[in-house]
Amino acid sequence: MKVEVVGKNGFNPTKANEEFAAKKLEKLQGYFNKELNARVVCKVYNDHHKVEVTIPTKNLTLRAESNGEDLYSAIDAAIDKLIAQIRKYKTRINDKSDKEGIKEAFANPDLDLEALDKEMKAAQLVRNKEVELTPMTLEEAMTQMELTGHDFFVYLDKESGRTNVLYIREDGDYAVIETK
Repeated sequence: MKVEVVGKNGFNPTKANEEFAAKKLEKLQGYFNKELNARVVCKVYNDHHKVEVTIPTKNLTLRAESNGEDLYSAIDAAIDKLIAQIRKYKTRINDKSDKEGIKEAFANPDLDLEALDKEMKAAQLVRNKEVELTPMTLEEAMTQMELTGHDFFVYLDKESGRTNVLYIREDGDYAVIETK
């Protein structure tokens, strides 16, 4: 696996940081047919470290973001999230997907999901909520989101007629995901 470790917020990764990330990510390589490229972005704040790991493949992109007291714990947490994603994708592929190309991305069709479960408790769907989409402007959606107290809001855009997702970024700004 090719691993690129990048520092942000004034952080310059050391050789030890790069080796630790590469060693931890190497165990994910066995789940795929082709050699993977991983990009690890490390950010340092006053009270915590943040790590973002992105692994693009031909058919899907794995991405995890985590915080920790130190860089090493943040990397470990990100790896745990990636393992959970692999488990989720593998389960969905085995259960439902006939989409060509995705099944071939995984090296071992008999991947032991129980072993992955022991390594990481998978996130479970804990609630299912239906929403009725009413046409509204972006400003109206922002008001509704603030009234509900959520950090995201799904709405039907009045101008385009498409479903959009409004959310609050970590920096406090608003952003919109528009569908096609």
